[in-house]
Amino acid sequence: MTDDRIDSCDLLCLDLPHAEQIRRRLPSPASLEPAASAAKGLADPTRLNVAAALAAGDELCGCDLAWIVGQAQNLVSHHLRQLRAAGLATSRRDGRLVMYALTEQGRVLLGVLLGDDVNAAMEI
Repeated sequence: MTDDRIDSCDLLCLDLPHAEQIRRRLPSPASLEPAASAAKGLADPTRLNVAAALAAGDELCGCDLAWIVGQAQNLVSHHLRQLRAAGLATSRRDGRLVMYALTEQGRVLLGVLLGDDVNAAMEI
């Protein structure tokens, strides 16, 4: 049996009232875009690691983050830009340093993805 047969019905048996009820409760396509963008923002192991470090450190500069996660500073900067673009991190300049922190959405999403692992890191 092929995967196609497993994933599709052999008979059209639509429960229209139930299907319409569910359809009306779905989020609008416009509200799904930010959620998809946020999910993409953490769809990389290095970004997840950077975000976990931010969760543990509350606010960190890019050079400290690079040392903490054991990656090159330019790579970490790239991932920080991705986190900011997804609305999961913020940055602010402090003299010659740029300080990064997770947004509330970033903390919540990271907590959902990493569960107890990130909660333990945030208690440091």
